[in-house]
Amino acid sequence: MSAALLYVPRPVDVRADADGRPVAVRGIAVEAIREEWLIEDRWWAADPISRLYFEVVLADGRCEVVFRERGRWFAQRA
Repeated sequence: MSAALLYVPRPVDVRADADGRPVAVRGIAVEAIREEWLIEDRWWAADPISRLYFEVVLADGRCEVVFRERGRWFAQRA
């Protein structure tokens, strides 16, 4: 498996609160949001990128990086 494939975003089931912040990932509660950031790129292109990222700590102790783009959620390895 190519290392580049590890970083390909994959669709993920995220439940968010009314403010759009994740409260569960794959059915596992989010204990904390460690970081939140916005990436906007390719604004000059026909398909610009605008992603709102969250680094979360889940109830089982794992850390995950998830982002929302065009109303859909994805997980991406850091």
